Amino acid sequence: MKKIISILMTSVLMIGCLSSCGTNVKNPAADGEKLQIVTTIFPEYDWMKNVLGDNPAGAELTLLLNNGVDLHSYQPTTDDILKISTCDIFVYVGGESDEWVDDALENAANKDMVVINLIDVLGDSAKVEEAVEGMQEEEEEESGDDEIEYDEHVWLSLKNAAIFTDSIEKALEKADPSNAGTYSANAEAYIEKLDALDARYQEAVSKASVKTLLFGDRFPFRYLTDDYGLSYYAAFAGCSAETEASFDTITFLAKKMDELSLHAVTTIEGQDHRLAETIIENTASKDQKIVVMDSMQATTEKDIEEGTTYLLIMEENLSALEEILE
Repeated sequence: MKKIISILMTSVLMIGCLSSCGTNVKNPAADGEKLQIVTTIFPEYDWMKNVLGDNPAGAELTLLLNNGVDLHSYQPTTDDILKISTCDIFVYVGGESDEWVDDALENAANKDMVVINLIDVLGDSAKVEEAVEGMQEEEEEESGDDEIEYDEHVWLSLKNAAIFTDSIEKALEKADPSNAGTYSANAEAYIEKLDALDARYQEAVSKASVKTLLFGDRFPFRYLTDDYGLSYYAAFAGCSAETEASFDTITFLAKKMDELSLHAVTTIEGQDHRLAETIIENTASKDQKIVVMDSMQATTEKDIEEGTTYLLIMEENLSALEEILE
């Protein structure tokens, strides 16, 4: 992957030299130019849209992962690298899946770019990827380092979303100080909506008779479950590349459903629910339902055009959670 990025960066640098030789990087807002903003994933894009509001600076906002490819599978194109290299604000998650970003930023044409790394923003609150009892073990991969592998799904926490919205507002204020008051007001209004939905989640969990989720799938919702004191079991870790669960994993999860009297197996978005169905077939009652929660890893440009928003998906996830925990 690093070799591919190096080749892409060489192409970008050649283009950059042709387009920017003899010029200095300037503040685009001060020069009357449009702000160029690049986000990698849908939640970042939607938070940015809400803080921009009516977009007084006429900023051009780009979503890189807009065709349903998730963060773990994404490989940037030359065009993607060029957009990052020349943008004014760049927002990305910052986990293992984003290792390619380091080279892109190191060789960026715009050295005054404001960069938001979500995991860095969280600091000590960022969670390390974990394996819980019964989870399918990952195949051993040879590695020459002992880097910490963070759980990348930081956006699936309304509390985190409020923190990130504040960081986005500060980035816009730095890039476009003339409209700082507008961005501040927009961020404050949006954070109020996030906080209100967060309170609804807390109320729903406090009333719930069940406090455990069981995922017949990958589990990207650790930030959410930790926010509300829920426990979980799952077939795979959130960033797992595994697709086939062993007999031991299936039987463990089926027995947990019986032991805890759980009436639902949870999956993430997608059409393939065979693993969840197999878990149910191995329970005593075999009558549990499958409930889907959306991890926002497959949101497309078409979904956005049809009105999908971060808050809307999190409201739908709340409805799903209430169904699971009833």
